[in-house]
Amino acid sequence: MKAKKYLMSIICVYICYLTHGIQAIILSQNNVNFATQWGFDMSDPNSAAYAAGLAAVSTAVAWTGFGKFISVWIGGEISDRVGRKKLMIGGAVLYIVCFAGFLMTKNAMVASVCGLLTGIATSGFWDASGYPAVQEAYPAAPGSALIGIKFFVSLSGMVYPLFVVQMAATGNWKMNIILPLAMSVVCLVLALAAPFVYDDQKKAASGASGDKKNSVQAEIDAAKAAMLTKPSKFVVFLVMFYAFLCMAIMYGAQQYTKAFGLAVCGLTEMQAAGMTSIYTVGSICAVLFWAFMMAKLKWNPLKVILIDSIFTAVALAGVLFIHQVAIIYVAIAMLGFFAAGGALQTGLAVVQLFNPGPKGRNTGIYYTFMGAASYLIPVVAAQLTKASGEANAVYTLMIMLLVFAALAILSSLYLVGQHVKIFGKSALGK
Repeated sequence: MKAKKYLMSIICVYICYLTHGIQAIILSQNNVNFATQWGFDMSDPNSAAYAAGLAAVSTAVAWTGFGKFISVWIGGEISDRVGRKKLMIGGAVLYIVCFAGFLMTKNAMVASVCGLLTGIATSGFWDASGYPAVQEAYPAAPGSALIGIKFFVSLSGMVYPLFVVQMAATGNWKMNIILPLAMSVVCLVLALAAPFVYDDQKKAASGASGDKKNSVQAEIDAAKAAMLTKPSKFVVFLVMFYAFLCMAIMYGAQQYTKAFGLAVCGLTEMQAAGMTSIYTVGSICAVLFWAFMMAKLKWNPLKVILIDSIFTAVALAGVLFIHQVAIIYVAIAMLGFFAAGGALQTGLAVVQLFNPGPKGRNTGIYYTFMGAASYLIPVVAAQLTKASGEANAVYTLMIMLLVFAALAILSSLYLVGQHVKIFGKSALGK
């Protein structure tokens, strides 16, 4: 069985994304400590120096996002050319370099360069190779394999903040950097040792006779042969555009639900902070649930994203219009479950279903749409805040997320109809 033979490659990818979950929040979780290390006076929260320090950290975060955006598409193309293993190794090496940079540098500009490189390492190297790798290693349920990535990202997102609090209590905050640095070394060792399906197939094809068909191309041809008709360009666009809609909702909910709770719902600081925790718990529960549904019950990934889209819209409506603490908490848990519980990863499985082709290329295009959303949401939020104040801004933003959820429903319903036309059967069956 392929999944057993390539179990180490699956473990390698999951440990890499456990490390990535820390990288994604390391700057924000240690913002004051980093700013102090970079030479800013952070003793007075009301001072200009304090604000400048936080701004420097935000700049480093922005450079991380920029690195992701510019690298993921080309990374997918490179992954298909050179294989998954080399990019997994390269990403681990870059992570080691960057975490070492975070640990030692006393310069905000150097830290920003490290942020840029971690973004490239994550999307240009790991996203471009890791996502295709787990699909190839577990072809029986590729959607479940992809959702596993989300689980490990969410797991580190829950555990790492607690670790930060513990290190703050002991006064040894640099352990917050040493931990992911050590994990990056483990990632490198696993990437060096693990076999990868695509690389083995590529090697076998290169050593075969000239008339022997490449096994990867054979897999693509078989997927296309299962189609009764070729999907239109609009269908291909929709499955890619889902990444934009899903990421916009996920990012907006992660970043602004607390502000919405405080500014619009009248929640206390503790109640509003609890919204983020509940959101994360909901996402982890969803990962386990959907993995079972797709692996054991063989649910079509299109069926999953349709359900996700419908209940995401319901959850957002609950948050927007029913300002009671109990209802808000239920709605936030639902939002975490359906919007952040692997919906983005499941969408990638839908891409491969409707647009069979090199998985690296498909991942690159899909995540470019995702990157566009991660830039758009904070830009829109900043402009709305300047124009109308925080309360009106976050309310308008939540309305926008609800509109995106509605568009996701309409898109999914259209794709369900196209699935019948293209494959001759409904995606909503078992």
